[in-house]
Amino acid sequence: MPTRLPRLRVSSSFVCAQCRKSLTSSKRRRLLSTTASATPEIYDVVAVGGGPAGLALLAALKSSPVTSHLKTALIELQDLSKHRQWASSSDQYSNRASSLTSSSVSFLESTGSWTHVEQSRVQAYDEMQVWDAANGASIQFDWASETKQYNAPPQTIATMCENANLTRGLLERIVELGAESSLLANTSVSSITNGEDDPEGLNLSSWPVVNLESKSSSSHTTSVAARLLIGADGFNSPVRAFAGINSSGWDYNRHGVVATLSVQDGPSTSSSHSPDETSDFDFDLFASEPLPNRATAFQRFLPQLGGPIAILPLPNGHASMVWSTTPAYATYLKSLPASGQLAMINAALRLSQTDLKYLFTLPSDSPDAHESELRWRLAHTDAPGIARQPPIVTGVQENSMASFPLRFRHATSLVNPRIALIGDAAHTVHPLAGQGLNLGLADAQSLATCIAYGVEHGMDIGDAMALERFSSDRFGKGLLMAGGVDALNSLYQIGASGDGMLASVAGRARGVGMKVINDLVPGLKGLIMKQAS
Repeated sequence: MPTRLPRLRVSSSFVCAQCRKSLTSSKRRRLLSTTASATPEIYDVVAVGGGPAGLALLAALKSSPVTSHLKTALIELQDLSKHRQWASSSDQYSNRASSLTSSSVSFLESTGSWTHVEQSRVQAYDEMQVWDAANGASIQFDWASETKQYNAPPQTIATMCENANLTRGLLERIVELGAESSLLANTSVSSITNGEDDPEGLNLSSWPVVNLESKSSSSHTTSVAARLLIGADGFNSPVRAFAGINSSGWDYNRHGVVATLSVQDGPSTSSSHSPDETSDFDFDLFASEPLPNRATAFQRFLPQLGGPIAILPLPNGHASMVWSTTPAYATYLKSLPASGQLAMINAALRLSQTDLKYLFTLPSDSPDAHESELRWRLAHTDAPGIARQPPIVTGVQENSMASFPLRFRHATSLVNPRIALIGDAAHTVHPLAGQGLNLGLADAQSLATCIAYGVEHGMDIGDAMALERFSSDRFGKGLLMAGGVDALNSLYQIGASGDGMLASVAGRARGVGMKVINDLVPGLKGLIMKQAS
């Protein structure tokens, strides 16, 4: 862990103003602005960023009797009232959905937020099929069978929830708590400065002052001084930059392609989907029993195509797709007509990597080429050697396919005096394990607990000593999760070209590892699932 100068300070009240200024990093001083207001409004907690992590933190603070009295503000550039009004039909789902662990759901329940999430649009799943296209090795994660061995109550691996549904639920809870005035929406941060020492008033020389500009009115720029400023403002965090906290990492040169799918279990026997979703495929070779009262997630590793494809269940016969692949392949997939996209997704779940690479060479504007090739190749392809066959994808929701660049980042510290980072401002991870949002919610829970502890013990909640509890709890856990996902991704990139001794050795090693986890070490799968939840 990097050395932190704030350890030298016990309480800002025992350090003179000049010393406090000298302890501020040179990088932080260079970010000072002459536009700071002479009389900023004083707040206990100011969070920049109105995503799920920032909103969850505000809901946690306002729902706790220990911290509900704190004066708080959450600054968000977007119009949050539109997020509160979000609604969608039962046959349409957002392409931005997240896999929430049991720990995340429990946290949301503890703040009273989960009851405001529309439950008919969330989908829990207790089974996950993972297999490697390079060697056929597979792992079946099944909570039902794992918990049965120990006479434990059944659990879920995770719960799929649209980000918009979660955001609306958090906003509804904040309004219910009477904290709507804390939401400074349609507001941008024009600069962040250090406060000043007023000989006749408060000494704000160690307090961050956030200068604001409202996008919804012509009022003059206002400013707020924060006893504790929280960066929940994404991987390009201005709060992190102001604090002088570095972020280490790299870009993967990969894109995550997302889409909302309609799916069915077992063979396709009728044209039940809408005409614009393309025609049925003949999947008799992959017939399987339906999954009564259960939902299963599927993930297939495709090293030669740039990464895995994951199909995660949503209600009403829908699913969320995340396909990690190269930028060129991502562009190609988005350029295809609906029939071509549908064929490529089904192919990615069943065909060999060699066949898939060939399909990527077909003209993108050919309406029937991909479907014809898929039909022919399925007749010469064995079913995946996994316990439960992947679903048949019958449609791609219109305008739902999009992509985003994949990157790894982790801040060198989560705290500075009067600064704390949560969510993507602290760490950005590969979507391979679906842990990005869960990390942010865990950060919010930990920081809310840290603030409550400081209030209960009469501490200055922005002081370095008070924030140390949060840093100690979350820095190592976040780095371990982010680093572990990065290492797993790197393992599946070894020999990705598919040629030569390296690819063969890497594929065999991965196959042995999956075999050990799946069959040879009793309880290991259960331990992995418990840690992931």
